[in-house]
Amino acid sequence: MGEGGSGERQPGSRWAHNAARAGGAVVSAMVRNPARSGGDATVAALAAPGAAGSIRGALLGALDLLLPRACVSCDQLLSQTETGVVCGLCWTRVIRLASPQCERCGHPLTSGPCAWCNLLPPFVRAVRSYCWMPVEPASSIVHALKYAGWSNVADQMVERMTRLSWPRDVVEERAGLVPIPLASARKRERGYNQSALFAAGLSERWRVPIWENLVVRSRETRSQTQLTPEQRRGNVAGSFQIGARNFEALVGAHVIIVDDVVTTAATLNECAKVLYDAGARIISYVTFGRAHASGDRL
Repeated sequence: MGEGGSGERQPGSRWAHNAARAGGAVVSAMVRNPARSGGDATVAALAAPGAAGSIRGALLGALDLLLPRACVSCDQLLSQTETGVVCGLCWTRVIRLASPQCERCGHPLTSGPCAWCNLLPPFVRAVRSYCWMPVEPASSIVHALKYAGWSNVADQMVERMTRLSWPRDVVEERAGLVPIPLASARKRERGYNQSALFAAGLSERWRVPIWENLVVRSRETRSQTQLTPEQRRGNVAGSFQIGARNFEALVGAHVIIVDDVVTTAATLNECAKVLYDAGARIISYVTFGRAHASGDRL
């Protein structure tokens, strides 16, 4: 998982221990949650359709004065018009994969045949990634999601992933989204699986169901970050298995596997093999980041 992501460095001072409750999220909880209990008529009135927008907006503005929000990538203060946790300037600085790209694997083309396709099994139809890794500010954005608790940055990342161009047959055939399962110890520490957050956002936008528990970890693995390509393949070999037996929807289906970053595709390929052996007809991959190698056009 996250083969090419930024390393597990110590979070900077700007990252709260529980990032989801920082800044405007606190006011959101104050206005929204008590109203559900029905025990406070005043709060319920504030949350009513007519008053909610203006009053909540005023409270958020006041909170921004007391606890100004900062971009999780560059530390610059966010304006009131920015609704995410990454500023617009940082998003413009994210380095996209260059065009023209290979129609199958989405890798920028150079002279000669596409070498990146050689990493993929024959039953993988297409691969798409939004940006290069590990390059700033993409590395800081991924780090904020994976190691600093900023789960809400996933929605901004998904919004960019939905802009990727796919072959027509992939768009027409995709039947289910399978996020790469996170090791249990890492999920307990992190509190969520970032690939599952991506899958949830893509499911909502693509109107394709999530098959989150279809593939599970059969054993724990080392982090892939410092391993060679050969070590990566050995590290993940046999590390996945089907968690939902007799899952009829999988048979003959075109499945999209979702992950945060791809480097050598070892993790994705291992997961794909398990799905293919269980009856999937064809498989595609989508990731936020892709690790670049020497010779790649940045």
